[in-house]
Amino acid sequence: MRRAILFLAFVAFPAAAAKPPPLGADEAPAPRATPAPNAGARPSATGTGFVVAPGRLLTNAHVVQGCTRMTARNAAGQTVATRIGPTDPRRDLAILAVPEGFGPPLSFRETPPVRRGDQVITYGFPLTGLLSSGPTLTTGDVSALSGLRDNPLHFQISAPVQPGNSGGPLLDAHGNVVGVVTSKLNAARVAQMTGGDIPQNINFAVKGGEALAFLTEQGLTPWRASSAGVDRRPAEVGEIANPSTAFLACYR
Repeated sequence: MRRAILFLAFVAFPAAAAKPPPLGADEAPAPRATPAPNAGARPSATGTGFVVAPGRLLTNAHVVQGCTRMTARNAAGQTVATRIGPTDPRRDLAILAVPEGFGPPLSFRETPPVRRGDQVITYGFPLTGLLSSGPTLTTGDVSALSGLRDNPLHFQISAPVQPGNSGGPLLDAHGNVVGVVTSKLNAARVAQMTGGDIPQNINFAVKGGEALAFLTEQGLTPWRASSAGVDRRPAEVGEIANPSTAFLACYR
């Protein structure tokens, strides 16, 4: 039933394609990137990632599924080949290796706990080729502290997301990460099931605490910060996210 009403905010891939060798959590040297695609090659799908440590991006596991090659483009327009690292399908999270200096890591919210009604901001690259080629910012609130069918790994959010937003940061009003955008409710299918009622702005993000746990398990030390004091305007939060958020392209 869950798959019948949940639409992932990224293009799905077949599972048969091979992946580059995974990164070990205890690797000391910077991993070598996979070769860039041939000039003129078009990606089979696109998504979003963001810097969580020097030389490391975080995205969704379903974003990297089936990709034999991936590239990342930062705010400066630099496009680099990436290497797929550890993945966690249960949490729907994955790590990508990029050159150090690719972008500054974003900080994760440590305190206070996220509450229903907290303002949240998404930053990513939805519907590439149809909408702007640059990043898109949307705003909303935390609607519920669990996801579909009480999934404890997710927040439900009202901030609009579209295919391509997957793997992007969900930020609070201080510019700290509180989650990772992962999916949205399939409104058309729900309308079929309910006799025509169309749900609006029911989207989901992996909780920031789950992302922190995953990164820590892989030997990384993400930045943490308290979200206290005066809230920033969404435009200011976007300026924080911009140099750290990457456009991802998947090649098969």
